Amino acid sequence: MKIGVYPGSFDPFTIGHLDVLKNAAGLFDLVYVAVLNNSAKSPVFSVEERVEMINRMIESEGLKNVRSDAFGGLLVDYAKQIGAQYIIRGLRAITDFEYEFQIDAVNRHLNPEIRTVYFMASPAHSFLSSSNVREIGEMGGSIEGLVPQCNYHYLRERLARQK
Repeated sequence: MKIGVYPGSFDPFTIGHLDVLKNAAGLFDLVYVAVLNNSAKSPVFSVEERVEMINRMIESEGLKNVRSDAFGGLLVDYAKQIGAQYIIRGLRAITDFEYEFQIDAVNRHLNPEIRTVYFMASPAHSFLSSSNVREIGEMGGSIEGLVPQCNYHYLRERLARQK
């Protein structure tokens, strides 16, 4: 069984993330969307809220071979714990590649048996990031079409209150 883990802070999960996830779900038998619980960051949404929104999106999209979870610590340790042989990452631009290249080198050092697979973002999503969505929503702009529809109203209302 080919198992992949798609890690990230997903604060919030965007349609760009969904694009990568759908591609990965078509390639792997099972994909875990793993929300990083990083105490060094100050996310807008709690880990539990992010997992809940991802679960709602998984159900809404009918992604039968996708699960969500949260983890802390080293990604390669989490991947080994769930039996994943692959780390799934999305690339938008050359700057993403430079960062991902460094992270892949560290992960290979820590566990050479776990490989990273990259999916290019669709050109329509190459500009999109969670921080862009948060900023647009907090400033009262429309985030419709930037996040999965099933989470749109919740995100719109919650981000508007962040102001």
